[in-house]
Amino acid sequence: MATGTLSIDLDALAANWRALDALSGSETGAVVKADGYGLGAARVSKTLAKAGARQFFVAIAEEGVPVRKALGPGPRISVFSGHMEGDAALLKDHDLTPLLNSPEQLIRHRATLPGHAYGVQLDTGMNRLGIEPEDFSPDMAQDATLVMSHLACADEPNHPTNQKQLTSFREMTNTLTAPKSLAATGGTLMGKDYHFDLTRPGIGLYGGLPFADAKPVVTLDLPVIQTRVLQPGESAGYACAFTATKPTKIATVSAGYADGLIRAMSGTAMLYAGDTAVPLAGRVSMDLLTVDITALDHIPDRLQILGPHQTVDQLAEAAGTIGYEILTSLGPRYTRVHV
Repeated sequence: MATGTLSIDLDALAANWRALDALSGSETGAVVKADGYGLGAARVSKTLAKAGARQFFVAIAEEGVPVRKALGPGPRISVFSGHMEGDAALLKDHDLTPLLNSPEQLIRHRATLPGHAYGVQLDTGMNRLGIEPEDFSPDMAQDATLVMSHLACADEPNHPTNQKQLTSFREMTNTLTAPKSLAATGGTLMGKDYHFDLTRPGIGLYGGLPFADAKPVVTLDLPVIQTRVLQPGESAGYACAFTATKPTKIATVSAGYADGLIRAMSGTAMLYAGDTAVPLAGRVSMDLLTVDITALDHIPDRLQILGPHQTVDQLAEAAGTIGYEILTSLGPRYTRVHV
């Protein structure tokens, strides 16, 4: 088989939710957008519901459909993008709760789905989504299931923007009786001042920073298709980006940037054969990697790029990006195994 195997540890996922729940001191939901951060929204949601989650969050209404089908009636599924034009049928038919982001969305929602549940998202300084302070009035949230905002710098606990947003959120919501939420994973770790009634962890559930104590959730093993020995002066891959300076054993591995192993990790990422690290040699191409396995005394069937020796954040660092990008980019060609 020439496809990589992406193993997803559902027990670790559940353990991460329970650990963050224990830290929050309030209700803990779960963000399952982007197909459960690339790991399969249906399986992820069912696992988290079994662990105790009763509120789930997706980015757009379409993402809520498979989550509702997996969970059945009961748990609340909220939609960060709110009520967009054309969303009414999806919201109604699948019992999805839009988090309204503007006065215009509020008007649309009340006109097309009167009596249907809704939440409100406030802009407290991130300037991305949410009703701005000058446009907000408490009557907009009089029937809301949740009033929320999102922190821009929660991965830097001492960043002054965190306190500014906390102050703004308190000022905008101090007369409201609706449940409130400000913290995702980073905010959860910053303590009770940020917890309010509900926390909404995302990346920390899946083993990513800033939740340093998270259990690893994903392992990615890639098959070796072919090996060869380069002589000094011979090159491997596009643009001859790797040139051997001594006899070098090269393994060609089945995966590439079409599978989420982005080109920016060319020449810097490591893979593992057991406990032995072996370097990526040259550029990542669309479907293939070339890896220097000279240090090995055998030809491996597979090499591991994510696992106990290398987290998504460590691989992301090699590529100059963040774990979110690596995790959510892992492509459909992998064989996904839930363990």
